[in-house]
Amino acid sequence: MRILSQYPKEIKVFLAASLINAIGSALMWPLVTMFVFDELGRSMSDAGLVILVQSLGGIAGQLLGGALYHRVGVKRLIIGALGLNAAGLLLLPVISHSWPIFIAMMGLIGLFNALSMPAIQAFIGFRFADRRGELFNIVYVANNIGVAIGTALSGFLADISYSLSFSMNGVTSAVFAVFFLFYLRAVGTGGDGAAGAAVKLKKLAPQNESAWALLLDVRVYLFMSLGAMLLNLGNSIWNTGVSPFIISEGLPKQMFGYLWTLNGILIFVAQPLITLIKRLSARTITAQLTASALFYLAGYAVILAMHSFPGMVLGMILTTFGEMLIAPAIPAFLSENGGKQAPFYLGLAGGIGSAGRVLGPYLMGHLYDIGQLTPVAWLAVITAAVSAMCFFIHSVIHHRWSRSQAAGKEDGRRRDVRAIGG
Repeated sequence: MRILSQYPKEIKVFLAASLINAIGSALMWPLVTMFVFDELGRSMSDAGLVILVQSLGGIAGQLLGGALYHRVGVKRLIIGALGLNAAGLLLLPVISHSWPIFIAMMGLIGLFNALSMPAIQAFIGFRFADRRGELFNIVYVANNIGVAIGTALSGFLADISYSLSFSMNGVTSAVFAVFFLFYLRAVGTGGDGAAGAAVKLKKLAPQNESAWALLLDVRVYLFMSLGAMLLNLGNSIWNTGVSPFIISEGLPKQMFGYLWTLNGILIFVAQPLITLIKRLSARTITAQLTASALFYLAGYAVILAMHSFPGMVLGMILTTFGEMLIAPAIPAFLSENGGKQAPFYLGLAGGIGSAGRVLGPYLMGHLYDIGQLTPVAWLAVITAAVSAMCFFIHSVIHHRWSRSQAAGKEDGRRRDVRAIGG
């Protein structure tokens, strides 16, 4: 709260709106698997198929959102995406009786929801470039307070009506769209706000730099994105392993919501501990990424060893520490190292990372149908271990590039000094 008081009113308003939107989103996303498995009476493989289609839409949305940022503009992109997402969510209860239409609508919801993500992240990075890392973390914490509140309500709402959860998510998405309509207009007054900054960046962005040329700069995004993809794949264990495990054991549905409530509470109260970890052993962003994968690895190993609710609780604690390290680090790194093309790289990294959400539920759904929780947990452990290797490679490549850049600048400075002396 002391840090938050240093920011202007526009940031506090933005955080409040993000909190409300996060509450709405959290009412739905933990319940999709339960809805398909419990309400529609389909298998976990079918539930995994729904998440797969939604995640494919999310990948397309991330890539498209990053590519359209400078072409469409931050205002049209964010408001349009949120408005379409709200319409899809409000229609979802009406069309859920038709399985093919339900699957198609879930894909569109994934597309529209992800379309705004790179734009919102780039908006933060461009608007507050001098404190973007700190602000990304504050936004992340605020969103997860919303997740804690929303998931606490989700289990109770599931006992009343799944459709109610979907509709309330649609309403909050519509409110968030209306908020951005007025917010971007207000902060852009006089041409020196966020909207004005976006317009200036659009004019300054190099028009001759092709997407292929940006893709070839793998140092910026590739191994970091692959590591995030693998963690997202392993993280599917919660919806496609722990969730059906709780149902099959006859435990109350609310207990799944309690796990995510614990996640949200930890993200808020354990910030001093994460700050200490960063200070002692993960001082750079790249080191934070590797530490994140190791925490995920430890959490999945606990779930593998302990097939019980206390094991799920301990696994959630460890993986939450991993989440707290990685979530603000990726957008901060790309905003710092992507330059004017940061929106493109934010969308690209988000799209690659979301591929894990495509593969995870489908693979784990099949594994759960075959052997229940054990093979699912093994897959999560393996993906976390490989992810740690990817982040380590990313760190080595980036540090070598940074040293070469520093050496090049020093050589240039020496040449300038010699030229002046001559």
